[in-house]
Amino acid sequence: MVFHGSRGGSRGRGNSRGGGRGASSSGSRGRGRGRGGFRGGRGKPVFDSARIAQQKESEADNESEPENPSEVEGELGSQDESSGDEEPVQVIRSYAALMQSFATDSTPQAKRRKLDLAPGSKSFNIEEDTSEVVAEDSDEVEEPEEGPETATEGLAEDEDDLEDASDPFEAHFADPDDNILSRRLKSLATSQWAAQKLSIPKFGKVVMSVPGSEEPRASSGLRSMSGPADLKLKQKLAGVISKQLVEFDSLEKYIAPSIFDYQDILYCERRPTNSEILRRLVCLHVINHIFKTRDRVIKNNARLAKEENNDDLELRDQGFTRPKVLMILPTRESCVRMVKMITLLCEPDQQENRKRFDDSYLEKEEKFSEDKPQDFRELFAGNDDDMFRLGLKFTRKTIKYFSQFYNSDIIFASPLGLRLTLEGKDDKKGDYDFLSSIEIVIVDQADALLMQNWEHVEYIFEHLNLQPREAHGCDFSRVRSWYLDNNAKFFRQTITLAAFNTPELNTLFYNQSKNWGGKMKISANYSGAIQELGLKIKQTFSRLESLSFATDPDARFIYFTTAIIPSLTSRAKDSSGTVIFIPSYLDFVRVRNYFSTSPATSSLSFGSISEYTSVKDVARARSHFFSGRHSVLLYTERAHHFRRYQLRGVRKVIMYGLPDNPVFYKEIVGGYLGKSVQEGKLEPGEGNARIIFSKWDILKLERIVGTERVGKMIKEKGDTFDFL
Repeated sequence: MVFHGSRGGSRGRGNSRGGGRGASSSGSRGRGRGRGGFRGGRGKPVFDSARIAQQKESEADNESEPENPSEVEGELGSQDESSGDEEPVQVIRSYAALMQSFATDSTPQAKRRKLDLAPGSKSFNIEEDTSEVVAEDSDEVEEPEEGPETATEGLAEDEDDLEDASDPFEAHFADPDDNILSRRLKSLATSQWAAQKLSIPKFGKVVMSVPGSEEPRASSGLRSMSGPADLKLKQKLAGVISKQLVEFDSLEKYIAPSIFDYQDILYCERRPTNSEILRRLVCLHVINHIFKTRDRVIKNNARLAKEENNDDLELRDQGFTRPKVLMILPTRESCVRMVKMITLLCEPDQQENRKRFDDSYLEKEEKFSEDKPQDFRELFAGNDDDMFRLGLKFTRKTIKYFSQFYNSDIIFASPLGLRLTLEGKDDKKGDYDFLSSIEIVIVDQADALLMQNWEHVEYIFEHLNLQPREAHGCDFSRVRSWYLDNNAKFFRQTITLAAFNTPELNTLFYNQSKNWGGKMKISANYSGAIQELGLKIKQTFSRLESLSFATDPDARFIYFTTAIIPSLTSRAKDSSGTVIFIPSYLDFVRVRNYFSTSPATSSLSFGSISEYTSVKDVARARSHFFSGRHSVLLYTERAHHFRRYQLRGVRKVIMYGLPDNPVFYKEIVGGYLGKSVQEGKLEPGEGNARIIFSKWDILKLERIVGTERVGKMIKEKGDTFDFL
């Protein structure tokens, strides 16, 4: 039933999300939440400099090999940091000018020879070698910085693999069609995109876009694949995945072609139930890309060695630096899951520093009861520390953990951990050159990153694919031309996986996804969380008028104080058991101050719980609210995200704004009021909820009321909508 009611102003999201969580060392679970800033770096390890110098001198004449299982662990900032300029340098498009801009010697440094093990002896981790100095809190092992081409010396994995023009790797990176590429780069310069909307049963709503006005692929529909046999994989990977997976399910069938075609993807339907499927696909794609890149360089090295007169031979097969993949993840446990999947697909003979990785990242103790929701247990299970960075290096038969960033193939990092590296910590200068040649970015559980500090993610993307400030052992005659032309950002693939879409994710998708191969956004048709509460509750949605996104917070506060507060104070006795849910912390502070100082609320006793409230104060606030000593409880979205408190004594729910996560709506409206009914505090159908929304909340509203209703509620003249 719909009826008309009062109008008011509105509020959108005028503030960015809060800061990172409180500082904690490896494996800790401290949860002090910061909003504006972020945590500092860890303590610096101390090394025996004379011993390290002696070791380096003794190894200077060794023949170069790609790995050494007994490397000394060092501090993160072992990269060359001679440049003091913190700002991105001016774009240098000329090849000659780019080479002249580097004052450092571009000759790759010598590498150490891997020690041969006795026949039958098993491989060992660096921690097991007691002759080495171990830095327990460092993020990297100390090793010479390698140029991107010398870092992959050795034999190729598949000597019989032939270059296939139909291989997406060839078509996107190695040998793109010049006519199509030039046309699409021009379209990207003017932000012209051709889009097509599709709806696929059991998959979702799809928006496909390619640069240009009338590109044929924009109208070709969505391709599907039956199984891994349809993918262009390296022989070793194809053999492994064929044993694990024969056919794709409905999700893999439609999303795999876009992933392996190097298109950008924003997938807004990630769930604990499909997380393993998505993780397997992206890890398979990432490893396949790394192996193909490495083997191409190795084969070209052999070709150059055989050619007597190779002055006219131009082989462009690499970027400025070695790292090709960046995975941005919320916690150490999420990093563990990615690494486990990679090792499952690679089946390496050796894993150097694996014991140290397990000690620093694994936590097997179960810490949550079964009453916690599934999405909460997935995110916070294991080691939930959100301050980490890890380099992973592949050699022919070995995976090396804690490799120096410039020698790594994959970099795993939390937004906070990576930003500290980019900005510099302690006496170390900031460095972002190792991100200059990133070709694939995976952002997993992006909805969880929104609850940390989204500004860190934005900062990272601003420093991707910039021209490097130093050479880092690069052979510029081997660098692909589009790197030299500063077009790397148009070749980079970005895959973002989230449980739902938000304005922040949309902004990142439209501003940072400039892939010449196209991009795709997938979301669902929502039936609405109001249909899944499990009991009858009167839910009143009140729309307020908001002229702009920037003025939305002020309009919402005015509406709250003029339309909501009088209904509470006029019947103060009936206000007992009222929870006021406030998504933004800044709005929470504003409302809390109003309750504390305004004469209009003098008759209302209240408590508050935010992400910063201490455990002792939370217990006191919950107790006073349940006993009736406090009639009103102010409660933030981030407090619920990190703690999922089970509040008792709730009789009425007022939502100052809608939550991003529709699960929160069900837990707060249906869960809290339902518990009061079970405990006899409420009669069935007696509780009610009042929700404030504006047109700027359309994405949130769609998930709450359903796709079919959201348009009418935003556009119709009426401003009050009732649901039972």
